[in-house]
Amino acid sequence: MTVVPTRTLGDLTTSAIGFGAMVLSPGAYGEIDEDRALTALRAAVDEGATLIDTSDGYGEAGHNESIVGRAVRGRREQVVIATKFGFRLPEGVQAHAFPVNYSFGELAVNAEPRHVRGYAETSLRTLGTDYIDLYYPHFPDPTVPIEETVGAVAELIGDGLVRHLGLSNVTAEQLRRAHAVHPVAAVQAQWSMWSPVDAELHRAARELGVGVVAWSPLGSGFLTGTVRDLGEDDVRRFIPGFEGANLKTNNDRFAPLREIAAELDITPSQLALAWLLHQDEHVVPIPGSRTPAHIAENLAAAHTALAPDILAQIEQALTTFAPEGTSTLLG
Repeated sequence: MTVVPTRTLGDLTTSAIGFGAMVLSPGAYGEIDEDRALTALRAAVDEGATLIDTSDGYGEAGHNESIVGRAVRGRREQVVIATKFGFRLPEGVQAHAFPVNYSFGELAVNAEPRHVRGYAETSLRTLGTDYIDLYYPHFPDPTVPIEETVGAVAELIGDGLVRHLGLSNVTAEQLRRAHAVHPVAAVQAQWSMWSPVDAELHRAARELGVGVVAWSPLGSGFLTGTVRDLGEDDVRRFIPGFEGANLKTNNDRFAPLREIAAELDITPSQLALAWLLHQDEHVVPIPGSRTPAHIAENLAAAHTALAPDILAQIEQALTTFAPEGTSTLLG
């Protein structure tokens, strides 16, 4: 396994860059076969990504968790498995509407405490492990106080089924309320050059000693500098920022940042990830990829230092990089 620098999320230590496994399930970025998905995950671990992020809601019937479990079999102690619950609901669990800035407007979630143990036990079986390192409610349930959901996860931690509590897609207020019930190791939020993190949430995380797991750190692939068009089965087609005219405009606006990467002899992806790592010593991006070469490229960004003058150039370029159309994607 390649050595990648480490960072801390609360008192949990992980690689400075992790791996977001959502891309390895059909329906995210087009079709993919299981052999290719397993190859990608094993490459991520081989290259030093110790944080592997998944969810019971990625793919049908726990598909993503199953792939993760198979990929890390025999090397479980080398990785930190983070998974999420309460998004794709099993039969008989009532759906509660969670509004999102997405084409269909809302998601069906349920984070009622009475269901949390069942979610966890299902994930443990699917992952083929007897503990989850980092466990998040995927979205806060609008009908359930966050304290109650967190209390249910705290019981799992007390029983040894879960080791650390995480939160995903929450507000600063929800983070503070949850942390008062049980220490939160990490809050997962969208954060990239393409989509700044919520300033209040970031401030709360810093004050509380909570790490930030940055989902979509490459702007759903846009910050690779290679996205020109999308296939019919690519979920990004539903994001306004990726629509035809908007995509062309955004690529034009991204040109100065591509030029900075070229001057440093690194890829646009590496620039975007290195920049993010410089924003907070307790942020861990989780880019996903289906290609071992791209995975190695992403993880190499953890070794890329950006001098103050380069960071200033990037910030200047970002002042004119205002994406046309929204960039939100489910995390």
